[in-house]
Amino acid sequence: MFSFYCFKDEKNQLLITNTWLKLEWNDVNLRWNESDYGGIKDLRIPPYKIWKPDVLMYNSADEGFDGTYQTKVVVSSDGTCLYIPPGIFKSTCKIDITWFPFDDQRCKMKFGSWTYSGWQLDLQLQSEDGGDLSDFIKNGEWDLIGCPGKRNAIYYKCCPEPYVDVTFEIVIRRRTLYYFCNLILPCVLIASMAVLGFTLPPDCGEKLSLGVTVLLSLTVFLDMVTGSMPTTSESVPLIGTYFNCIMFMVASSVVSTVLILNFHHRSADTHEMSPMVKSVFLQWLPWVLRINRPGEKITRKSIMMTNKMKELGMKVRPDERSSKSLLANVLDIDDDFRAHTLPHTHTTNNTAFIRVPHGGHSVDDSHLVHTCMSSCTRELNLILKEIRMITDKMRKKDEDDEVRSDWKFAAMVVDRLCLIVFTLFTVTATVAVLLSAPHIIVP
Repeated sequence: MFSFYCFKDEKNQLLITNTWLKLEWNDVNLRWNESDYGGIKDLRIPPYKIWKPDVLMYNSADEGFDGTYQTKVVVSSDGTCLYIPPGIFKSTCKIDITWFPFDDQRCKMKFGSWTYSGWQLDLQLQSEDGGDLSDFIKNGEWDLIGCPGKRNAIYYKCCPEPYVDVTFEIVIRRRTLYYFCNLILPCVLIASMAVLGFTLPPDCGEKLSLGVTVLLSLTVFLDMVTGSMPTTSESVPLIGTYFNCIMFMVASSVVSTVLILNFHHRSADTHEMSPMVKSVFLQWLPWVLRINRPGEKITRKSIMMTNKMKELGMKVRPDERSSKSLLANVLDIDDDFRAHTLPHTHTTNNTAFIRVPHGGHSVDDSHLVHTCMSSCTRELNLILKEIRMITDKMRKKDEDDEVRSDWKFAAMVVDRLCLIVFTLFTVTATVAVLLSAPHIIVP
């Protein structure tokens, strides 16, 4: 093999090479004396007019099988025949996509006689180094590492004579700069966008749409990768594994975003936070992640103190809080303040009666006082009822706001936890893929 230019069709697992074959043999029937023929040293003879070895490529995938161009044979006066036919050879090559796009491929080109055995036609390598790579034309996607050759003599059960072939193994390495800049780097940037989505507040309304958009973008990139590789189930490419990990991370981030939004929009009317959830999302995780509420610092000591108070029953439960009305709380009296302000009155059917000494007032004065107190009591009862209703609504609103605030804080804790976990996962997956590759960047 003299020199060649290679091109690889990975989708169909073919190797296409522009190769010059160099065949040299000695034919005793083509010798002559130069002095007898005017000093002619060599001749150019068409190959179909003389004998030439029927050397073909065994693993050819060409429609015509033989892709050589029939050039003339240079015949010297001593019988040496030199035949250098150029050709475009299309050979089969099993593609190993395990380390794609950081892979090396080894493709074989097996040449041998189609009809002659080793006793009739003995093929020998001209050089132990294999093919001559001095005229190799560089390819934009592949880098040629070497082209060692080997002579093989195979004995079959049918025949005692050996059958000789010469096999060249073309070792090529993929140039990864294109894939690194156009596949891996955009994938890392898109994955980082999915991670940065956890920094968006839930009220912005774009957290979920960002995750879905990133997932669709990764699907497009994965389709580009699978479109350039052969359909095989023997192995999973390295970049395919990386894309699957990143897609799993993005899909998990979408699920986590749904959970975060669910937590953020919960209220006391629909959900009740269990003690276990409170302990995990409102105490321990904020302490681990160093998240504090405004005006409240969460420490391990405060968490242990709170849990100890709960165990001892020292913490006041919501149903044990004071149920006095706003007016009673302000005046520091009981709701039934009439028992304190009017000790000599008693009511019957919402009507107040006052015991008046007979010597103190007349009957008309007693009736007037009775009418005034009855009217004032009725008005005070209505005012007290309204104030109690307002107080209950305000208390319930405060309790609902507190529960809603707890759920929002839990959503923020889950948001921060997902940000840290998925960032570490993305960095770890990227570093693991790059370190496991046989080589990283081949320009």
